[in-house]
Amino acid sequence: MNMDETEPPEHVTRPIAHVKRGVDGVWLEHALDDHLRCVGNMASGFARDFGAADWARLAGYWHDLGKYRPGFQTYIRDASGFEREEAHIEGKLNRVDHSTAGAIYAKQKLGTIGHVLAFVIAGHHAGLPDFHSADGAGSALSARLNNAQYLEEALLASPPTELLGYEKPTSSIPGGMAGFALWVRMLFSSLVDADFLDTEAFMDEGKAANRSAYQSLLELKPAFDAYMAESFANSSGAVNALRANILLQSRQRGHDKPGMFTLTVPTGGGKTLSSMAFALEHAEAHNKRRIIYVIPFTSIIEQTADTFRKIFGDTVIEHHSNAAESSKENHKSRLACENWDAPLIVTTSVQFFESLFAARTSRCRKLHNIVNSIVVLDEAQLIPPELREPIMQVMNLLTAHYGVTFVLSTATQPALTKGKSALTPPTEIIENPAALFSALERVEYTFPVDANVPITWEALAVELASHESVLAIVNSRVDCRTLHALLPADTIHLSALMCGEHRSRVIADIKQRLKAGEAVRVVSTQLVEAGVDIDFPVVYRAMAGLDSIAQAAGRCNREGKLTRGKVVIFVPPKPAPIGLLRKAEQVTKSLLAAGLSNALPPEIFTKYFELFYGAVDDRRAQEIAALLKVDSELGCAFRSAAAAFKIIDDENQRAVYVRYGESEGLLDLLASIGPNRDLLRKLQRYSVGLSMRTVDEMMTRGDIAFAYRDDFLALTSAALYGKFGVIINKDQLLPPDDLVI
Repeated sequence: MNMDETEPPEHVTRPIAHVKRGVDGVWLEHALDDHLRCVGNMASGFARDFGAADWARLAGYWHDLGKYRPGFQTYIRDASGFEREEAHIEGKLNRVDHSTAGAIYAKQKLGTIGHVLAFVIAGHHAGLPDFHSADGAGSALSARLNNAQYLEEALLASPPTELLGYEKPTSSIPGGMAGFALWVRMLFSSLVDADFLDTEAFMDEGKAANRSAYQSLLELKPAFDAYMAESFANSSGAVNALRANILLQSRQRGHDKPGMFTLTVPTGGGKTLSSMAFALEHAEAHNKRRIIYVIPFTSIIEQTADTFRKIFGDTVIEHHSNAAESSKENHKSRLACENWDAPLIVTTSVQFFESLFAARTSRCRKLHNIVNSIVVLDEAQLIPPELREPIMQVMNLLTAHYGVTFVLSTATQPALTKGKSALTPPTEIIENPAALFSALERVEYTFPVDANVPITWEALAVELASHESVLAIVNSRVDCRTLHALLPADTIHLSALMCGEHRSRVIADIKQRLKAGEAVRVVSTQLVEAGVDIDFPVVYRAMAGLDSIAQAAGRCNREGKLTRGKVVIFVPPKPAPIGLLRKAEQVTKSLLAAGLSNALPPEIFTKYFELFYGAVDDRRAQEIAALLKVDSELGCAFRSAAAAFKIIDDENQRAVYVRYGESEGLLDLLASIGPNRDLLRKLQRYSVGLSMRTVDEMMTRGDIAFAYRDDFLALTSAALYGKFGVIINKDQLLPPDDLVI
């Protein structure tokens, strides 16, 4: 008999939650009542950290009551092969709804406050729903709560009394009704992670046993102290003396009480390692569980993660925002999504902030692990300006009620202490930032005489070629390709059409050549402006926001080997792309018209950001606030708010795995065994974000195909990837959606 046709057990004594095929082909069963108890107890433990253990326990006990329905038990036993293992995943053809029954039970037993549990139970597969739907769709929670027969069918199977019994939850909402949406997402996270972990413990015992095998932050601290001691033992000079003082102050302030902090240090002053010093001291002083590094761009996350791996080894989890996630849910993809169960996470602004406003299970699973953590916002000035109001509101809630300490680390602090949801006034870690900026000033700026008169690419290329070593930063991929073509053949190109592993290798080569005193010319998009530790004597920067110009200057005379490095601001033939980049450029031009010197003191950025924020459209922030406003039925629109809160429109962009380096073998593994967390973590370094328009065109030509069943995308040939990254078409003409970065 074919293994897929193995008959289910004839005699059944207990309802089951999951099944799997054993090594001998016999189907093994996971008892439903055991699953509900384990999930309830585990979720309660997660939620205890934010005072909601009573709510989470009931959510766990009741989340799969619908699996007692005869329809579900019949289906999971009678399906064959792959479908039997997948039977517990809702949302596919012939699958039996098993999440609505528990939501109805919560409503019946607890009344209106039961809607809290109804949200998290009904959404534990498909994601948090809206309470009402403008078009009357049946997916809205209010509509699903009317399907009373789902609960009646489940109760006829007589679930254990201990699971149905309850005491009315009494713990309150942290932050009152203003904190309702975040609190529900935290409960949802606790339930989803507990559900996934207990399912994993049954479906894949080996993987479950490997979890939580990390050192604590307290155990990691000696490795950091030793690394820093060795680094400073081998360094000298005025710049390193200043970095040592910044590090010392960061260590000392780490013992301050938890809250909101700023770390205002000029680019090249050692912010990354100083913020880590603060975080480790703070974790030791206040028993914090993990450190989460939030970096603005996927394109620069690799260097920070690599730096930390040199110190801490494989304890570092690198979680990209555009890492390919499954769009077709199955039990493998559910268990492969991240829950941030490590002491040190390096992630992106997109992943961090979108998760805090998400509805999807894969995005929300990690949220409860943010509680009692230290979150370092690297290059904090790049917080999405059009969404700063809801972001500041949730940051304030996390600081006040969930034990989170924030560190806003940047050379150009944004103006976030004003407005409707002003950030809680932070504590500055550095004693005198203005004096520090003056001491670390290593460059002289040359601004254009007339910011409205552009230079031609040809003329700019002649200027750049006159320098032995020079970095030119432009505003788009097309500009990068155009300028690069006009420069000597050995000029290096950098853009985000290159995967992370490729960029890391190129940047390592650049650094080695600079260290050896070789001539190096580089043309790059703005991906090198933050977190990339390179040191050129001359940097050219296309007209941009003042913060971008300051970041570009951080790549010039970084080590202070020259009296002054040279930073030249030029007006390119075309303005920055329409949107926030164009607005930032225009604000800089207005400041130039008012008069800027050849230096950029810290106070100029306060004025810049006030002008910039004043030019930003905040209608999306207002829409999100309206969607999350709680009505008299404790209803709000979670799913619609998540759709409105998009830093990157992922419906118009897909991650594509490239064939470069070790990725060929990893893609073969994905095709053969399917997704798991370790494999997807490794593949993150080989992904490139492309617009859906480009993806569709390349799939039509056969250049992109599915890497696993009908999910995960990959280039079909290594010939489609070259020194410039993904070869989108023969002429290398880029569609408008793929122009930036």
